[in-house]
Amino acid sequence: MVLVTKRCVLRPITAADAHQLHDLWSSAGVRRYLWDDEIIPIVRTRAAIAQSERMFREQGFGLWGVWPTHSPDLGGFGGLWPFRDPPELELLYGFAEHLWGRGYAMEVAQAVIAHGFESLDMASVQASTDAANAASIRVLEKLGFCQTKRDTVGGLDTLFYELRRRAQSSEGRTT
Repeated sequence: MVLVTKRCVLRPITAADAHQLHDLWSSAGVRRYLWDDEIIPIVRTRAAIAQSERMFREQGFGLWGVWPTHSPDLGGFGGLWPFRDPPELELLYGFAEHLWGRGYAMEVAQAVIAHGFESLDMASVQASTDAANAASIRVLEKLGFCQTKRDTVGGLDTLFYELRRRAQSSEGRTT
């Protein structure tokens, strides 16, 4: 299930991508909010990939790797992922620091959201972020997400968001 944007190709992450994904997830800027600054072991990356592969087979979503069209290297990731217990499905994205501030998060998030609404018939997409993650908050708000609550999760001040699918009229116009 490949998604294509103006500047990127998104394809489901596979076991062959484990080292590139682990390097990205271990980078200081990415792990700061994704893993609460923990450098995770590669076995945890491999487990996430295996879970994503199962989710794609069974549910049609998981983690996509993001390859900018100008580079052969993994530049980021995006997807729909279960967080917390009980699991809550949420939008997830992150990029290598050299790609920050260039609109990739918006572009990839829009593709993942469109997949959720159009292919999976989701009524809404959820997201959360650390309250200190100003860049992700800006992206979510630009995408049209509305904050639904603020809570402490795992000792972290966390903001929760939702984006509802707009109703389509019979002529295909958004209402």
